[in-house]
Amino acid sequence: MDLLTLIVFLPTIGALLCLLVPKRQVRAVAVSATLATFALSLALFGSFFADPGTPQEAIFGSSYGKLHEVVRLPWITGKNFAVEYFLGIDGLGFPLVILTTLVGFLACLASWNFEHWKINKGIRAYFVLFLLLETGMLGVFVSLDFFLFYIFWEVMLLPMYFLIGVWGGPRREYAAIKFFLFTLAGSVLMLVALVAMYFYSHEAVRQASITGVASVYRQAEGYVVKHGTFDLIELATNPVIQKHFAANTTLFFGFRFAPLMFVFLFIGFAIKLPSVPVHTWLPDAHVEAPTPISMILAGVLLKMGGYGFLRLCYPIFPTAGNEWAFPLAVIGVVSIIYGALCAMAQSDFKKLVAYSSVSHMGYVLLGIAVMTEAGFQGAMFQMLAHGISSPMCFFLVGVIYDRAHHREINRFGGLWLTMPKYGTMATIGFFASLGLPGLCGFIGELWVLLGTFAARDRFTWAIPMAVIAAAGVILTAGYILWLIRRVYLGKEREEYLEYPDADPRETFILVPMAVLCIAMGIFPMQTVFNFTNGTLDLMLAHVSRAISLLS
Repeated sequence: MDLLTLIVFLPTIGALLCLLVPKRQVRAVAVSATLATFALSLALFGSFFADPGTPQEAIFGSSYGKLHEVVRLPWITGKNFAVEYFLGIDGLGFPLVILTTLVGFLACLASWNFEHWKINKGIRAYFVLFLLLETGMLGVFVSLDFFLFYIFWEVMLLPMYFLIGVWGGPRREYAAIKFFLFTLAGSVLMLVALVAMYFYSHEAVRQASITGVASVYRQAEGYVVKHGTFDLIELATNPVIQKHFAANTTLFFGFRFAPLMFVFLFIGFAIKLPSVPVHTWLPDAHVEAPTPISMILAGVLLKMGGYGFLRLCYPIFPTAGNEWAFPLAVIGVVSIIYGALCAMAQSDFKKLVAYSSVSHMGYVLLGIAVMTEAGFQGAMFQMLAHGISSPMCFFLVGVIYDRAHHREINRFGGLWLTMPKYGTMATIGFFASLGLPGLCGFIGELWVLLGTFAARDRFTWAIPMAVIAAAGVILTAGYILWLIRRVYLGKEREEYLEYPDADPRETFILVPMAVLCIAMGIFPMQTVFNFTNGTLDLMLAHVSRAISLLS
């Protein structure tokens, strides 16, 4: 079995074992499965650098312009269609796979003490669903066939629905249904785009009367496109398909095809990101979800929105991305400011962290919308930085909730003196979320702002957008510092004097995230940019070239 397939389906194997072993062993099996998946994902570092990759160059390549660990097999074939089991990693998917396996392992370990997280019923079902969710997340980041991508995207929906709806807080059913409906609405639009892109790619080849128009991948492998395709590489690089998609005469129910399909995909991914106004499911889901599931939501699921923009929207519909740049940038800036203001108004500790995610992910959308080198790089770095700091913050909230049994910010005070190890970790986590220089949150936001300023020659609105977005940094500093003063500083409260400090398991979960927060802030090149910039630069060059040729 190839490495990527093993990484994707090892959690599923663990889920099957959880169904077979005695109940008392379920926890150990689940944690072992996530640990083994994380260890296997680390092996990708070797292939990413040592393996020369596939012999074909592509815009989705790694730092060397290659795809790695490629698996390509026929899956569902018919007279007029073909779906492939097509997996591969590059500088876009690779770091997100590592992030998923790491956060998945830490969140599974956080689920060990069921009483702490109110996971005190259906232990076997909980871990089976948790592991199936991890398979779905990993599959999204390695799938290069749109049909397969969509299957993994949908695999995530039901496990997360039940994990919130069964093991969540008092309003868990409401939060779970709201999450389900929002995500399902986005999935329906994505499905429409999937089917339309397949048939319109078939029409493109038919109209051109070409039987051998193909990307370098298909030419090298000795077969050609004779019908529509779900291949994401093909859809982005095939010149006949690209020209047909972007043509003003290519219509879908009377609307130009490329801008409309871009909107359909954008809505589906914006719900996951999440962006204003389709963000309202997020605070409810976070507040009601068990702490480990909040870690997964914040650390991985939100990143799928940004990943979808970079993997599908812009490479396949570059001209539409250029046309929609202004409204997308506005949505990004509004998300930044609105999320920060909402976070500042919260008295619930967990809801504050949830709204902060809306603000932080707004930088991701802004960086992608301006389509500059620094913007793309900053958006990707911000996704990874938030993927570390946000799960850490949610776990920190869970640790104190376990002791206090409430999340009212104004009822805390002086916790750093009472719980010094916990207070130190909390300071690192929340300062990383704040964007303190030297920690991971600073680099991504700075790069996005630099990228937005750099777009001033192309977009007249770029500088005002950058200035408004920069104000979000000030608001973030305001609510984080206010939070730290109320919760961790000040006079010790008598009711919290006997609270135990972070135990070894909690410390073990917090330390890797704290180390990464510092390492990514001090060594951004070595930890992130060296892995991502090659892919992102090639992708942006493709997008810019396509805009100039097809506009």
